[in-house]
Amino acid sequence: MNSERKTLDYVYTFKFEDGFEKDFIIRLDSETLDIINREPDEIPDWADNSDFPCNSEKCKTNNKSYCPIAFHLDSIIKFFSDRVSYEKVSITADINGRRYYKETTIQNAVGSLIGIIMPVSGCPVLGKLKPLVKYHLPFSSIEETEFRVYSMYLFAQYLRQLKGLTPDWEMKRLHELYAEILEINRVISHKIAQLENQDASSNALIALDNFAQFISFNLEDNDFSRYEKIFGVWFD
Repeated sequence: MNSERKTLDYVYTFKFEDGFEKDFIIRLDSETLDIINREPDEIPDWADNSDFPCNSEKCKTNNKSYCPIAFHLDSIIKFFSDRVSYEKVSITADINGRRYYKETTIQNAVGSLIGIIMPVSGCPVLGKLKPLVKYHLPFSSIEETEFRVYSMYLFAQYLRQLKGLTPDWEMKRLHELYAEILEINRVISHKIAQLENQDASSNALIALDNFAQFISFNLEDNDFSRYEKIFGVWFD
């Protein structure tokens, strides 16, 4: 029996205007989508749990002395600490056998990278977004992200129903989830801003926060009329 661990590798290659290149490799367990890493030898000071005002009761059950999001973002934060968010960069992302390329700002590129790391870091709240990581779409727009979130959530409710659990077809708990995500994003963003000399990583997280706010506001309005035309064939 093959005991080798099957993995999914997400490789982001940054090429900066000065010609310098840097690879960021995120390796995940292909079944659990947990990030594969050794236990930390040293916890960054800023990742200490006592310094994070996270109100999630779920997080307290992890019995860890550090915030898993902060721990896994630490090396990225340190690398980009001296770079500004609007600096141009060329990005190649190798994901699930496909290659994506984009010329953009560091802010957008780092945001896409952080968007993978946060759900797989071990945070029990952000972990609900793991299915989006499995089918990650680099540099997606707000509208694309919104559609993928709704699709993921409603499929999750169908799977809950198959298991005899109560589904949430009205997506009320999705609104609660994004309220928690917004709070976590704000806490992490504030901590990053205190660490950086420049603003690349903190602005990248603010961009992700804008995505979360957009989804949260639309759930609150409960107005999905903009989708009715493309779904019109389902109404006959």
